[in-house]
Amino acid sequence: MTNQFNTTFLQATFQKHTLQFKQASGTSRGILRTKESWFIVIKNSKTWEWGIGECGLLKGLSIDDRPDYEEKLKEVCDNISNINYWLEEGLREFPSIQFGLEMAWKSYQSKNKYELFPSEFTKGKESIPINGLVWMGDKDFMRQQIEDKLNQGFDCVKMKIGAIDFETEIALLQNIRKRFSKDAIELRVDANGAFQAGEDALQKLNTLAKLDIHSIEQPIKQGQFEAMKNLCCDTPLPIALDEELIGIFQKEKKSELISFIQPQYIILKPSLIGGFRGSQEWIDAAAQNDIPWWITSALESNIGLNAIAQWTYNLNSPMHQGLGTGSLYNNNFTSPLYVDNGAIHYNEKGEWNISLLNEV
Repeated sequence: MTNQFNTTFLQATFQKHTLQFKQASGTSRGILRTKESWFIVIKNSKTWEWGIGECGLLKGLSIDDRPDYEEKLKEVCDNISNINYWLEEGLREFPSIQFGLEMAWKSYQSKNKYELFPSEFTKGKESIPINGLVWMGDKDFMRQQIEDKLNQGFDCVKMKIGAIDFETEIALLQNIRKRFSKDAIELRVDANGAFQAGEDALQKLNTLAKLDIHSIEQPIKQGQFEAMKNLCCDTPLPIALDEELIGIFQKEKKSELISFIQPQYIILKPSLIGGFRGSQEWIDAAAQNDIPWWITSALESNIGLNAIAQWTYNLNSPMHQGLGTGSLYNNNFTSPLYVDNGAIHYNEKGEWNISLLNEV
């Protein structure tokens, strides 16, 4: 807890860094070319101890994508001595800032500023199995990505669907299944809410189920609770809630949603649902209903991905996680994280370089 630390000499600043995608990445919500992140740096003006955290906002998706975002960041930094309040209640409606501050505070408290959760993972002795992500695009682009992921040793592939015609997407998935059984390659799909609630969604799920799909993320748009409940009840393949979890702040409301919809899985993106604290509340709600989950990064830089990966390892989930987004950008930060043979690893002797940021 924060009480054991003297907050008298704390100072905090923030700065924005725009991450540039190596190549445009497609989702059903549009094409991504840049991604904005804000970085909070906490310092002690007496000892000059410091910590850093990333506030990873996703335009058009994050519930805290609002005009007063930077004003809230300034308020937090100007009143950083009240860090207990900010961490416990003051930022529930700003989940990405909540996570960035949690991360920065954990970094501040840590002897090694980037080793937030020491483990066999940070010692380089264990890795985390992850899915290989296939972005939307034209048929040839998606086929090439699939080939790349298979050649890189991934045994779990997640394909974003819903942007091109459904028949073409099915043909791409069929091609994988002709070559690899469900025991050899786990196939996940992410619709990002692209299907229409009702018969349209159910028919598409029936088609996908014939290909031994592991799960589908968010088949219909969030907020259609009755329709999602019915779909989860009737579905021939497991449904994972993703965007559905965004914007629900209170612990009891989280339990109510899970109990009502009864999904087969939930997916946790800490930047979108309130960091470690908010994610743990969802994990607890899922556990009450015997619903499995996995963790996914939300296009953070390596600073955010580092915190998520270390935390995820300590949760001991047996599932493939969604943590393979560190190589997307031209101007990411050098870190000990790397992906090899379908898993994310931490090179204990690897070095950090965050010189792209102005003041740390």
